[in-house]
Amino acid sequence: MKLEIISTNNTPAAIGPYSQAVKAGNILFCSGQNPLDPTSGEIVQGDIVAQAERVMENIIAMLAAAGAELTNVAKTTIYLSDMGDFVAVNEVYGRYFSQHKPARSTVAVKGLPRGALLEIEVTAVL
Repeated sequence: MKLEIISTNNTPAAIGPYSQAVKAGNILFCSGQNPLDPTSGEIVQGDIVAQAERVMENIIAMLAAAGAELTNVAKTTIYLSDMGDFVAVNEVYGRYFSQHKPARSTVAVKGLPRGALLEIEVTAVL
């Protein structure tokens, strides 16, 4: 099976030796999205809600680059630097995944790149 690398300028550029997303057959594996503004490459200003909204918008842009949308998402993993942010992130996440509810894991981590408060990765079926 041939792998197809997916990239877009509508999400932050990769900050390491990895691809923004990889399509394998009809499965799309998206790298974790941080709350980076795609234009400036900097973490958005504001609290966990502002960061979660930016992450979700980055996910939407990444999916669109592959011809997909949120309803194609089968699985998400949320990484939180503080599990105390779970309720606020869950509220933002629920606004984006209101009808379609993919499988999900939420994990507390010690730290994330550039001091981000969260990161979300998704796997979608095309």
